[in-house]
Amino acid sequence: MLRKRSYRSIRPDEEVEAVRESCIIAATVLDELCKLVKPGVTTYDLDQEGKKLIAEMGAESACYNYRVGEKIYPGHTCLSVNDEVVHGIGKLSRVLNEGDNITVDVCVFHNGFVGDNARTVLVGNASDEMKLLVERTQEALKLGIAQARAGNRVGDISHAVQTFVEGFGYNVVRNFVGHGVGRTMHEDPQIPNFGRKKSGAKLYPGMTLAIEPMVVAGSFDLVEDEDQWTARTKDGKPAAHFEHTVLVTEDEPEILTIPKK
Repeated sequence: MLRKRSYRSIRPDEEVEAVRESCIIAATVLDELCKLVKPGVTTYDLDQEGKKLIAEMGAESACYNYRVGEKIYPGHTCLSVNDEVVHGIGKLSRVLNEGDNITVDVCVFHNGFVGDNARTVLVGNASDEMKLLVERTQEALKLGIAQARAGNRVGDISHAVQTFVEGFGYNVVRNFVGHGVGRTMHEDPQIPNFGRKKSGAKLYPGMTLAIEPMVVAGSFDLVEDEDQWTARTKDGKPAAHFEHTVLVTEDEPEILTIPKK
């Protein structure tokens, strides 16, 4: 038991409930923002609406002012378009066009705990190729979540995502991975979207995990924009990204990021 409790992402019941509340907020905000996606909308518009919704629900953005070294993230959400994989910053100059896709990533703090989720949305009528990339990335998330069972290992999640995605000729991103989530946005264990079965950290009931396939139509090599945050594919091929925060239980994994009805 002492060894298991070394993971901060293994939570007692009262902390699980706190994470659950944060996840409901994050999922509700994400759902509302995705409804606003249409041609002509700017990513700045979406970010400002996200800021407002998060505040209305009594939470704070976990992205805003997030620091990595000397870098400080300026947005309240992450909004990544087409070949942008993660960490796209809302900008007035970034206008959504017919046929684009946009990943909306919402992460919040509420009562000391984090809820984290993301979804890629098609803008208007997209190409069949774009639709398939998005659909298959979402399916990869479902397959990864199905492996988030007590007694399995992180590698079982990773392997399920990787083999499914690569079967269609896509690649999974190597630079960014899923992670434990709880009192902070990024906790152990790391959850890559590539790996071997039965490898990595063992999964225990009470672990709260952000599982997030990031899939690219071409090479997994990425470059960073001048804003020092936005990561995009080096070859300019499109990307898709889906994420849920999941609770490992004694039985089926439970998705915590379900919107409030």
